[in-house]
Amino acid sequence: MFTGIISDVGEITALEKRGDLHARINTSYETSNIDIGASIACDGVCLTVVNLGADWFDVDISAETVSKSNIWRKGQNSHGSRWRVGKRINLERALRVGDELGGHIVSGHVDGVADILSVEEEGESTRVIFSAPLELMKFIAPKGSVTLNGTSLTVNDVDQGGFGINFIPHTKSVTTWGEMSVGDAVNLEIDIMARYVARLQNFES
Repeated sequence: MFTGIISDVGEITALEKRGDLHARINTSYETSNIDIGASIACDGVCLTVVNLGADWFDVDISAETVSKSNIWRKGQNSHGSRWRVGKRINLERALRVGDELGGHIVSGHVDGVADILSVEEEGESTRVIFSAPLELMKFIAPKGSVTLNGTSLTVNDVDQGGFGINFIPHTKSVTTWGEMSVGDAVNLEIDIMARYVARLQNFES
């Protein structure tokens, strides 16, 4: 489990597709404190560490994970969203007992991909409008939580065209959100509480 509070920005230094996808990610984490088999959220995707070095870790990415995420998908512009060597990604280590829960409960199981429709400066913050698959929009509510590229965020408003979020300067400075562009595809995980409420309503109806 995770909180959606990004604690490092890593960089993909190697990417190979042979059967599954294999990636090496450079990090500022103290890797001597990471165990083989540990879980790290990489742009919101919970991945298992399979190898380690002084300043890097390796992960294997299944076809199912690739199909649900932006890992192997290009955005609509030259910046793109697909993972590639040199791409920077948001990282978070798994929650430990006693850690502060600063965001919200995040599983690291991506539900789908949202696309950036617009980016506009609004005072000191940046307002971004996202579109998402219709089957996921029903779980997104104003003032509710959502996880995008591993970041716990609060939804400002929702309409038929998508949902809006305001990014404060701090969030942009400590994550990859300062690099966002219109057309980028981002990993979306809906709030786990919204998922269970909908599940209960289905049983009751």
